Amino acid sequence: MLNVSRVTVENMEQGCVTDERNPRISYAVHSDLADTTIQDAHISVADWSTSTLEQVAVPYEGAELQPFTTYPVRVDVTDNYGQQASAETSFETGRMNTPWQGQWITDSSYRFTEKKVSPRPMVFRRTVRVVRDKTIAQARLYATAMGLYDFTINGQRVSDYYFAPGFTSYKTNLQYQTYDVTDLLSQGGTESTVLATVTGGWAVGSFVFTRVNRVSAKRQALLAELRITYTDGSVDVIGTDSSWQVALDGPVKAADLYDGEVYDAREQLTSYAENTISGRTVAWHRASAEKLAIKPNIQADYSARVREHEVFTPISVKRRDNGELIYDFGQNFAGVVRLRIKQARVGQVVTVKHAEILNPDGSLNTTFLRTAKAQITYTCREGDQEYQPRFTYMGFRYISVHGVEADHIDVQGVALYSDMDEIGSFSCSHDGLNRLHSNIMWGAKSNLVDIPTDCPQRDERMGWTGDIAVFGPTACFNFDMSRFLDKWLRDVKAEQTRGGGIPNTVPVQGYGFPATMPKMAIDWWGDACVLVPWAVYCSSGDKQILRNMYATMKKYVKACLFWAKLWGRGDQRYIWNTPSVLHFGDWVAPDVPQMSQWQARSPWTATASLNNTSRTLARIAQVLGESEDATYYNQLADRVAQAYINVFTDGQGKLKNEFQTGYVLPLYLNMFPREQREVAVNNFVKLVESNDYKIGTGFPGTPYILFALADNSRADVAYRMLLNDTCPSWLYEVKQGATTIWERWDGLDENGECPIGDDGTDIMISYNHYASGAVGAFLYSRVAGLEATSAGYKTFRVKPLIGGGLTHAQASTRTPYGTATSSWTLHADNTVTLSVTVPVGTTAQVVMPDGTSYQVGSGTHSFTSPVSSLSPAPQTEVKVATDMEVR
Repeated sequence: MLNVSRVTVENMEQGCVTDERNPRISYAVHSDLADTTIQDAHISVADWSTSTLEQVAVPYEGAELQPFTTYPVRVDVTDNYGQQASAETSFETGRMNTPWQGQWITDSSYRFTEKKVSPRPMVFRRTVRVVRDKTIAQARLYATAMGLYDFTINGQRVSDYYFAPGFTSYKTNLQYQTYDVTDLLSQGGTESTVLATVTGGWAVGSFVFTRVNRVSAKRQALLAELRITYTDGSVDVIGTDSSWQVALDGPVKAADLYDGEVYDAREQLTSYAENTISGRTVAWHRASAEKLAIKPNIQADYSARVREHEVFTPISVKRRDNGELIYDFGQNFAGVVRLRIKQARVGQVVTVKHAEILNPDGSLNTTFLRTAKAQITYTCREGDQEYQPRFTYMGFRYISVHGVEADHIDVQGVALYSDMDEIGSFSCSHDGLNRLHSNIMWGAKSNLVDIPTDCPQRDERMGWTGDIAVFGPTACFNFDMSRFLDKWLRDVKAEQTRGGGIPNTVPVQGYGFPATMPKMAIDWWGDACVLVPWAVYCSSGDKQILRNMYATMKKYVKACLFWAKLWGRGDQRYIWNTPSVLHFGDWVAPDVPQMSQWQARSPWTATASLNNTSRTLARIAQVLGESEDATYYNQLADRVAQAYINVFTDGQGKLKNEFQTGYVLPLYLNMFPREQREVAVNNFVKLVESNDYKIGTGFPGTPYILFALADNSRADVAYRMLLNDTCPSWLYEVKQGATTIWERWDGLDENGECPIGDDGTDIMISYNHYASGAVGAFLYSRVAGLEATSAGYKTFRVKPLIGGGLTHAQASTRTPYGTATSSWTLHADNTVTLSVTVPVGTTAQVVMPDGTSYQVGSGTHSFTSPVSSLSPAPQTEVKVATDMEVR
């Protein structure tokens, strides 16, 4: 049977509201017949239609889309067996640049001048009366803010979305959200009360570790329109203006992304129309118009919205001598607590603090939060009640609760992260590796909160570019990152300096370096503008993200080359050797203890970076049909590789200054000449063996170290490093009870205590920092053997790497065409059985451990072969399709 299993518009299956002129439509097909191929496909949107065999990002090219309109979408497919199938969805257009009838409003009487704190929350309200003799056909609320907003109508929240309007480079990009509020409005002439709470958030509140505030606006502001369409076709539009009221009173007394939330339930506006709270008059007054200092482009929400996901109940609770309750949720994650308090007294204060680890005495370790208070203060009303924060989030495994007895409170932990489909899986016969994969997943979930952050707990949570640059392929295997990273990359593009540099964090939002240095480029961190779009393209097959970022990439690589050529002659003009303080180098490499020593390795890491971005940009140019650019960037990559070998090695495959990352990068990136490669591998292996197979790489080398070994006939060494459980190693963290990936390998000693002192990093240790989880790519593409050979897995290879004593491994990922899987089992007779699932519309090359190769179409296939060796054949570059080069 044939069926159209999935249809998306702008990478959403349902609920898409867009301002795009040419929204992209994709679909996937499933069949229970082997070797199914699509013979004809017909996509129609209202009166427009097209016939195409393309399944990914087919653009709408019909008449100009009108605003505030719902468009039906239909896909009809016929396969090679004559079977037919169809599916339907729809999308809605947003404002499409229709001028706002509402205006920005604020409380102009509020003078927010305090430093390093967030402003007092504002509450806005407006009563709305629907025409008595008319029936509502549809009602939409369009809203955005400077700050974070949350709307209710008649006491009901309009959305489950957290942190609207989202974190963007506000000076350039601002999203608005669209809410269907048809069922929330009272009909028949009865009044409805619309209420919005607006806090400081990223735009106005304190942010970055220096706790700057008022970056985008001097105080909060709200812009909204309620558009009511009646069954007779008439429309009422109610926009924000001076008819709205505002007050600084309300239950949310304080809200800060780092410090937490203060909430007084005694002052809830229970009917959302009172003028008094607990006998006290609310100081409602007219809202005033606000003129923003910035002029962003306001577009319909194009993000993956932050929502609630997994809910955790504590695995233990302990009462300390001071009456404090310590709860352990058993999992480190990003989110909030949900409190259910029973038989509370009026005025009873419950305080909740958060932490990732405990001190030896069982108390919360809040030292590593630095200035972040990460605290909830809740003042109770009488009786039973429930509360969870709306305008903050924390990174934590443990909480302390003070002010209530254990039998009077139920506690849950609610994970918050962006609403991305979880599309990947991995498991094997080794429990430690299964836990490692879980840690990778939770490290990702905890740091994919509207932007790709570095960590979710301390006074940071910033969009560090280096982390996602190396983690991108792993993220894209496990999650549908299309909307999430498309949103973030718009800000990368917007934040690029006029000289081509990319800031270390995006959005910049108060963190100047190196944005204040227009030409400054930082290797591997700035590389995100090239590596992240490439990772998204490889997983999604959508070229548009490459087109959108192409000029940005070229400008960035030009800036990198500028710095390399600034000093020296000959080879030195291709060695990126600016002062080490302007780089991160081999960041958090465990074989050197000081930050300055990590940075001192920047000539090696930066030069390899220039080779990598140039080579990747050449591939991108080829995809986009820019053949002259492709030739130029390939030649540049070759020249940089030659300089690296000539300057940093003895010309015979040995580094003059040996360290693991110094070998990993040129080996992984094919920078060594063929005649030197084997010697370089042997020298690298000696270095690994002398370090007892422990990892010695920092951010730039860690994602690639196992590939550098396994793809050069040393899978035995790669597996010994992967399965090592002594510090520093991935499984050491697992052995110490980690449930996420750590920022530093030595985060806890063998006794479970943190040895990190003041080493120049400002006591920098996070236990939820996903960068080193980039090893996931090796688990999926080598251990399980599932790897794309053309964009979107249109073609892919299944070539499992048997070794390490593993007897089973499986991985799967949902490609744009359907789910691809690889699952192998090693039997007692030293034979391997491999099962492969190939989606309709794709083909796979299956390479068995004995070297036998098969080309297969859609369906599930099984193969068996003997295992002749635990090491793979020597590396060869495979070019299965013209648009990707796979190592």
